Amino acid sequence: MALAEAIESTPSATDGPNPTSTVFEEFPLTGCVVAVTADRRRDDLASLLRRRGAKVIETPTLRLVPLDDDAALRKATNECLIAQLDYAVATTGSGWRGWMSAAESWGLGEELNRVLGNAVLVSRGPKATGAVRASGLRESYSAPSESCDELLAYLLDLGVKGKRIAVQQYGVENPAEDTRFVTALREAGAIVVDIPVYRWGPPSDRAAVRRLVDAIVRREVHAVSFTSAPGVTALLEAAAVTGALDQLLIALRTDVTAVCVGPVCARPLEALDVRAVWPDRARLGAMVATLCSVLPPKIRNEFPIDEHRTLTLQGLAAVVTGAEPVLLAPLPAAVLAELGRRPGWVVSRADLLRRVWGPRGAGSGGRDEHAVEATVARLRTALGPDASLVKTVTKRGYRLAIDPA
Repeated sequence: MALAEAIESTPSATDGPNPTSTVFEEFPLTGCVVAVTADRRRDDLASLLRRRGAKVIETPTLRLVPLDDDAALRKATNECLIAQLDYAVATTGSGWRGWMSAAESWGLGEELNRVLGNAVLVSRGPKATGAVRASGLRESYSAPSESCDELLAYLLDLGVKGKRIAVQQYGVENPAEDTRFVTALREAGAIVVDIPVYRWGPPSDRAAVRRLVDAIVRREVHAVSFTSAPGVTALLEAAAVTGALDQLLIALRTDVTAVCVGPVCARPLEALDVRAVWPDRARLGAMVATLCSVLPPKIRNEFPIDEHRTLTLQGLAAVVTGAEPVLLAPLPAAVLAELGRRPGWVVSRADLLRRVWGPRGAGSGGRDEHAVEATVARLRTALGPDASLVKTVTKRGYRLAIDPA
């Protein structure tokens, strides 16, 4: 869905006496382009972003492959059945449900349910707890902070030496935490049966991932969202293959916001000096709320037109007080933003070519300057009644017709 469609689908965005404030209060990501790199639950995340006005680019950097028919999952399930389990750990709701579903498809559902019912069941937070109860079982303990460290402390307090423990992998979101958790149990003397409910595969569209890298480097994306550390690593590796890793990192360190579902997800970025943001709780809704609070102040600029009206620029959006938001194409938006860097000052066609089109736009003389003229014409058409805000200064260039502060 395009950003304009997202705005059109919510007609209340411009209701009331002050449409400028209303649109950004109700749709804080208006004009923002946000990339979704997740495979799992990407529709949910994209929907949350669109409902807040964002234009979403869906480009999974990895493909999540359920192991319903995988030999590794069936082997691990059989290991759970050959002898009684002392403990079982549910780390994700979807992972637990996937395991139960796979066991049922193999005709092992009842037997696995019986074995798990005789074990001490612990869960990592409410979603995992809900999945455990939905399978007809009952947890003995649920980590209030949804932390595997909390689960580990609980199990170690009970004593795990010589105990058989089934651990449903948390690896869909946090493979590093899986490793630490299982290693700590084994070092304490436990016999761990690792339940690999997922594995990562290459993305379905590698070319789309390369295009996303290019879009980030060109600053055509305002934020990139991540829900797993492997997803982060896959994007970095895709950039490295094309020789664009350094440029990608510069973009993520400066103009493009990286938002992660939690601190473990952000570790590959932090290791490369990229400061990501994340919510206190690892939830998609909380992650979107964090982005709504962090991104708009970073990219929003306001210019007083007169004592009654203000021009607000945010990403692809231009909003004049009292008028409906205008959603611009990337090039006209970039030209308007460039003029807004020094409102009232003249920017030459050559400077616009260099700053907006980059090296590929410079050096071809009049033909490229015609592209500037065509883009300015598109910008004025989009602005409609406020087209006069973009003035032509004969033989010099263009300026934003607003007095400098």
